[in-house]
Amino acid sequence: MSTEIAALRATVARLHHELTRNNLVAWTAGNVSARVPGQDLMVIKPSGVDYDDLNADTMVVCDLNGAVVDGGRSPSSDTAAHAYVYRAMPEVGGVVHTHSGYATAWSARGEAIPCWLTAQADEFGGEIPVGPFALIGGDDIGKGIVGTLSGHRSPAVLMRNHGVFTIGRDARAAVKAAVMCEDVARTAHLARALGQPLPIAPADVDALHDRYQNVYGQRPSSG
Repeated sequence: MSTEIAALRATVARLHHELTRNNLVAWTAGNVSARVPGQDLMVIKPSGVDYDDLNADTMVVCDLNGAVVDGGRSPSSDTAAHAYVYRAMPEVGGVVHTHSGYATAWSARGEAIPCWLTAQADEFGGEIPVGPFALIGGDDIGKGIVGTLSGHRSPAVLMRNHGVFTIGRDARAAVKAAVMCEDVARTAHLARALGQPLPIAPADVDALHDRYQNVYGQRPSSG
């Protein structure tokens, strides 16, 4: 394997620990993957391995049909879903799956999370949508992710009765979206428990999203 893939394996292993640090997964559930730039390959977590045992060497390299290219373990049971997303959405460089509690509770209701928060407008550009129910192991979950998120500003989808899938330009961005999705889901739940939350006007959602995506944070220096 190239030095680029070796570095990506280390990055993907490290990002898995962000899932446990942010309480987004239980036991061995959940996974992070990253596309190998310029190659029809991805790096993904092995199936059923404790998070404490994950490191660069345990990561599995697969092609974009889900076949193992390098690694001594079986890849995640969601490998086919990740692979489908990469094939269908070439702009995506990272995919994350969690069963985080509040967001998954919304998915169990088959209910999108309305945009009641400026932080949600910033990151998701509106509601966090619900995708269809699909069984684990084949392309169906991937098809549901792509069908729901294509043309949608949200990098997160609540797959019905299952959990959260997020996408990003790289694996770190997808992990961030998963963290933010759970934070938004929790706050939205608490707000609705207190009464009817107030909506944000669509024009304000657009303005917030544009500012966050194009102005917020540090920008490369022109000098």
